[in-house]
Amino acid sequence: MKKLYITLSFVIASGMLSAQNAKTKDADKLYDRFEYIDAASAYLKLTEKGYEDSYVQQRLADSYYNMFNTTEAIKWYEKVVASKPKDAEVYYRYAQMLKAEGNYEQAQKQMQEFAQLKPNDERAVTFKNNPDYLTELKSKRPIFEIKSSALSSAKSDFGGIITDDNTIYFTSARNEARKTYGWNDQPYLDVYQATYNADGTTSEATLVESVNTKWHDGPATVTADGNTMYITSESFNENKFEKSDDKKSRFSRMYLYKATKKDGKWTGLTPLPINNIEYSLRNPSISQDGKTLYFSSDMPGGFGGEDIWKVSVNGDEYGTPENLGDKINTPGNESFPSITSENILYFSSDTKQGFGGFDIFEADLNTNAAPINVGEPVNTAKDDFAFSYNASKKAAIFSSNREGGVDNLYMASPICGVNAIVVVKNATTRKAIESALIHVLDDTNSLVTSNSSDGTGRQSFEIQCDKEYSFKVSKEGFEDGIFTMPASPNGSTIVEAYLEPIKPIITETEVILQPIYFEFNKSNITAQGAEELDKLVVVMNEHPEMVIFAKSHTDSRGKDKYNLDLSDRRAKATVQYIISKGISKERISGQGFGESEPKVPCKECTEEEHAQNRRSEF
Repeated sequence: MKKLYITLSFVIASGMLSAQNAKTKDADKLYDRFEYIDAASAYLKLTEKGYEDSYVQQRLADSYYNMFNTTEAIKWYEKVVASKPKDAEVYYRYAQMLKAEGNYEQAQKQMQEFAQLKPNDERAVTFKNNPDYLTELKSKRPIFEIKSSALSSAKSDFGGIITDDNTIYFTSARNEARKTYGWNDQPYLDVYQATYNADGTTSEATLVESVNTKWHDGPATVTADGNTMYITSESFNENKFEKSDDKKSRFSRMYLYKATKKDGKWTGLTPLPINNIEYSLRNPSISQDGKTLYFSSDMPGGFGGEDIWKVSVNGDEYGTPENLGDKINTPGNESFPSITSENILYFSSDTKQGFGGFDIFEADLNTNAAPINVGEPVNTAKDDFAFSYNASKKAAIFSSNREGGVDNLYMASPICGVNAIVVVKNATTRKAIESALIHVLDDTNSLVTSNSSDGTGRQSFEIQCDKEYSFKVSKEGFEDGIFTMPASPNGSTIVEAYLEPIKPIITETEVILQPIYFEFNKSNITAQGAEELDKLVVVMNEHPEMVIFAKSHTDSRGKDKYNLDLSDRRAKATVQYIISKGISKERISGQGFGESEPKVPCKECTEEEHAQNRRSEF
């Protein structure tokens, strides 16, 4: 029996959805009066009673959009776009809310939808003209130069490390005497070693004695003193496995094991107590002090796929594994962690923006900054992974299947130069600040270059290695700041620039904020406006006796009556935002004054002068 669906016909007028009916009448009245808090509450009550359609969903989304309640706006816009509406503004507003929450990938997808529906819109044109991330990656200065390693064989070779005692350990399927593995029809993996010479060459590889089993073995990591090895092997060693549904096949998990060196030989391969037959642990990397073991696992509590974890080590005692969080991990796969003596984590991801397949990223765990794609030539469109860097030797070894599809080993050495990435944030809210002007000064205080932060608050600068720099950062509404970067030998360095918001000036008659500007012909609260209004909320909480009257203004374009109505909508939007932050509605009111009180009197106004006249005052 077929179900019958009633399709409502909607009328789009001035970007607004019109489908009022008896059930939404009261809520619509509140919305039309710009009383978005009460309107949202009224629409929510309808949904709780089982009345929810795309009209109600969009009215909820737009209410929260106008209040700059990003979390709730995203929740409801997500439902709206599921029905593929033809209103381009829905996608634009959704993108803006996602961007405000830092979800740039999803924001980009919504902007693509917006651009398809309104290709000639200036916002769409600007979006389409922006270079995509891949272009940016390809334009990065190379920070490593690479060459093939003579250690590679015709079989799979990967997971190499260079130790302080000039030994390279790596994993290989080159042992033809071993039985083959059904997945790739190559022999089971073993751990090999070779000597790393001062000129970058290597000796012939030999099998590491005592740590290899009849199952897959490797990759491995070795402590700084060279006396303890952590190695990946299979749960079959412990006679632990899972059976297939038909009971005819057995499946192992990957376990972590520990071995110690005695009289120059590895002994005592013992499983770690954190192993579990319900999931796999592999690809270990031990910190310089031997107290933290990093590894990858699909254990519960992650973000999806395989994540990177760490666990504390105290002799033979191990703590509770900790996930490295969403800055490192994604719903995809992050694997092959390698920690340096400088606490820089290298790892591979198949989900973060890269060239294709697995890409290698670096993350400075000292600053907890976002990971950086190490760029070409280390990364390619193929799988690039298992990058291990020895800082004292300024040498790295990594793996890639870029040639012929077989995993091979490559050597990498740093190129002298620094990619300084300045991240500008609000010191109070910790939110990113875009369009902040950044001046780069060298150690003689001479200006090197300047640029502005992007939508994520970031900007990168290619500067010389082994030289100290400072960054003078300024943004309207914030106090200027100077942030220094010590001399860095090479690679990428994060400089976190926290700007202090300029506090409001309080007089007997006025609270003076930085100007709160509106977009042309718009009345919704922008991100910049929200920043300033939050300061007013703080002042009003500190002075509970304070009562505020908001005056909103337009520029001189448009008819007087229209501008008066537009400014009144802006005043009401401003009032609604303040109330949404917990301020009693008895303490805040507002009125629009149209174009009658320009801040910058002008006959043929420039765009900047028009923008200054579109404002709210208190």
